[in-house]
Amino acid sequence: MSTSKMPLKPDDFPVSAEGKTIKKQDGTPIATTEASPIADDVAERLNEDEARREEDKWA
Repeated sequence: MSTSKMPLKPDDFPVSAEGKTIKKQDGTPIATTEASPIADDVAERLNEDEARREEDKWA
């Protein structure tokens, strides 16, 4: 998987998977994977982690 050097910010979420590419909310690609199911899984996990992080801020 290729990775971006810039950290993700709250405004980048939710991320989505389009084929093998994971993209920020604005459509900017942030990573590519070897297979579409992997991209889907990574995007889902990133979104869940960010949602949990946001909930923790308010707890």
